[in-house]
Amino acid sequence: MFDPHNQMPATWTDVRMQWGVKIPLRDGVRLNATLYLPGRHTAPSPAIFTLTPYIGQTYHDRGMYFAAHGYPFLTVDVRGRGNSEGEFRPLINEAKDAADVVEWLARQPYCNGQVAMWGGSYGGFVQWAAAKELPPHLATIVPVASPYVSVDFPIRNNLAAPYWMQWLTLVSGRTSQDKIFWNNEAYWGAQFRRWFESGAPFKQLDAVLGNPSPIFQEWVAHPQPDAYWDGYNPTAEQYARISIPVLTITGIYDGDQPGALTHYREHLRHAGDAGRARHYLVIGPWDHSGTRTPARRFCGLEVGPASLLDLGQLHLEWYAWTMQGGPKPAFLRDRVAYYVMGAERWRYASSLEAITLRSAPYWLQSSHNPTDVFASGVLSATGPARGGPDHYIHDPRDVSLAALESTVDPESRVDHRMIHAAHGKLLVYHSAPFDEDTEISGFFKLTAWLAIDQPDTDFRVTVYEIALDGSAVQLTTDTLRARYREDPRTARLIATTEPLRYDFERFAFVSRCIKAGSRLRLVIGPINSIYSQKNWNGGGVVAEESIEHARTVTVKLFHDETHPSALYVPFGQPEA
Repeated sequence: MFDPHNQMPATWTDVRMQWGVKIPLRDGVRLNATLYLPGRHTAPSPAIFTLTPYIGQTYHDRGMYFAAHGYPFLTVDVRGRGNSEGEFRPLINEAKDAADVVEWLARQPYCNGQVAMWGGSYGGFVQWAAAKELPPHLATIVPVASPYVSVDFPIRNNLAAPYWMQWLTLVSGRTSQDKIFWNNEAYWGAQFRRWFESGAPFKQLDAVLGNPSPIFQEWVAHPQPDAYWDGYNPTAEQYARISIPVLTITGIYDGDQPGALTHYREHLRHAGDAGRARHYLVIGPWDHSGTRTPARRFCGLEVGPASLLDLGQLHLEWYAWTMQGGPKPAFLRDRVAYYVMGAERWRYASSLEAITLRSAPYWLQSSHNPTDVFASGVLSATGPARGGPDHYIHDPRDVSLAALESTVDPESRVDHRMIHAAHGKLLVYHSAPFDEDTEISGFFKLTAWLAIDQPDTDFRVTVYEIALDGSAVQLTTDTLRARYREDPRTARLIATTEPLRYDFERFAFVSRCIKAGSRLRLVIGPINSIYSQKNWNGGGVVAEESIEHARTVTVKLFHDETHPSALYVPFGQPEA
């Protein structure tokens, strides 16, 4: 059993490192690892590893940290990267390879047969991939910011992104390309703008950016969830058999939040009682990198000191609880912990669904065409919807905002210059000011009756809080390609100009205290961005179409008694 008096963590100077450890896999390929051992490690103990394409030295500090606190830790290069043998193919080999590492590690003299995993983003996905193989000695996983392949990476809502090539360049070859990837947003923004303005097909992007990529072409060939993408993720049967303790960690502004929560929901949906009881969820006030190292300032936002959760300590307490009989981490007061931004405090719930008290419709209304933030329509808490249809016109050949967009930080959640600059090209609706501070926690939903006069187009929907001083905070966003209106796995082009119901149901989770006097802003418009694949509205294979296939589309939004369009707002639980 766990005895805190016997926990004698080494100091950082006591950690012993062994470089160039070779781990044999079932097919004969050997992975390269760096081993960090506690200096006072006299008896076998649980061991931890991370499997990464980003070169093991990236996580040197993590290895030192966990070894200094008594756990052997290994940073392992995935096959084909760093000093590991084999050929690197993103994401697909990690399940069996990670399972092999688990079983190899369990046999080492410094390990007592219990193996845990650590890692975020790619390293979070690897943990789910390993767990689906059910290696006998995998004791627990802590998947952080884990993508779910085809839900949020590489495709999200059936949309591709130029970012693919930025990331694929990062993991090209065997050595680190981090200087090319990081701290170079001006370069990548300029390259994406050049492609955007060229009118060339998306399929040519890898060649245009100087890194022809078979993986890029493979991904392009699968624009929707299918058997190809399904093979990366656990099946329902595999989720059902995962009963080890799981701690899922994500952030309100984590770009992989949809993936992390998909894994969470799928596991809870299919697992037995034991598996569900051992799965905890933390949703913090963080962006993607903040899910590992929280910061008070990110994306143009600032959060309170309670946001700086010591995630390293939480990991240590989780490992001690699940593998050494230690006490349950005090922070995990209930099955779900979430942070309310604006109120700057943590709250708890028994489930993800229990966070939201009620979802209330705000009906879209207008007396004119609301294509400007200063001449907007209304989000009315008292229905029903009313008024004639609103409309905007989108010409995919329009590149007039590319120059401005290239100066806007794509990660910013407070810079709304693009909304002002796009007046006349989108639809805007505002609620009345809130009478009192109000917690909004959960998932927004928009039901909109839309009519288009082309076979296809892309929509982006964004919700903001607008403060009394006019400042804006983006709360959440959703996207939808018209051909996938009915089913993301089946493309059906639009063959009518009559209004059809579009359900935007994949907004990211948000928790924020909306201040008295603030309003909600809803923006509905096209996706016409240097950071997104362009849909030319022609109805063909989107990645293969170019400016020659461009069609201008008129989008009408209906909000009458027959076609009641509404934004459903998730209101949080009252104070205990």
